[in-house]
Amino acid sequence: MHVRTFPFTFSLSNKPKERGRKKSPIESTLSLPPFILMAYLILFLLFIYLPFSSAKLNLDYYKATCPDFENVVKENVFIKQTTVSATAPGLLRLFFNDCITDGCDASILIASSAYNRHPERDADPNLSLSGDAFDIISKIKNDLELKFTAKNFTIREMVALNGAHTIGFTHCKQFSDRIYPKVDFTMHPKLAAGLRRVCQNYTVDTSMVAFNDMSTPHTFDNAYYKNILKGLGLLTSDYLLSVDPRTRPIVEEYAKDQQAFFVDFAKAMEKVSVLGVKTGNK
Repeated sequence: MHVRTFPFTFSLSNKPKERGRKKSPIESTLSLPPFILMAYLILFLLFIYLPFSSAKLNLDYYKATCPDFENVVKENVFIKQTTVSATAPGLLRLFFNDCITDGCDASILIASSAYNRHPERDADPNLSLSGDAFDIISKIKNDLELKFTAKNFTIREMVALNGAHTIGFTHCKQFSDRIYPKVDFTMHPKLAAGLRRVCQNYTVDTSMVAFNDMSTPHTFDNAYYKNILKGLGLLTSDYLLSVDPRTRPIVEEYAKDQQAFFVDFAKAMEKVSVLGVKTGNK
């Protein structure tokens, strides 16, 4: 496994995040352009499949636990498609490739790991799937996680838990869509240039990785939050945390106050540790 790092000490100003229009899901969806409408429907079906193994599908599955589910999907698709026209065609192909192989189980989203070295995503027909298609799914997932209430985690707790990225590394394939073929404009250009050098052979050597925190990769500190405010995050979710009005103030607080991050992270981890604990006859 190859882990590489390089220091960065510069800053980056963040542009305000553009938001889509807020309408009722059914009304506004019907007025979308055909390509965007198709992409929205595909993602709606894809996320409906994710929680199930053999249970009967239910279009109202998220109605009680996440009532904004459809709006989150629709708004993200609309914004992404209006800026990157390849999004909808990429989603069409991703959806087809997933469903044509043993059904629509979203297994095509699972990346390779030490425990899953030959995932469906790495099959030859899927190697050329659009990075923008995977990117929009990641963005929707991040937005849904911030809204989702079933696990009873607050936004502050979720931001604190993301601080675990201050140590460890991420496989190049997980953020390759941000640096190849074009560089994501939200990433600092010097970071992108460095990552393009580090990960240039990631399709050949799938074990290639980069440190999540380029400045202090082996130290558990608040550098992660400082980095993402400068555009120095590897993942799309890192960027979203730094610009979303619900999370940015918390990110800024943790970037300034390391002790506040430590306290909140410890409490959030304790909450995770007792999540769904089996007792008695369970």
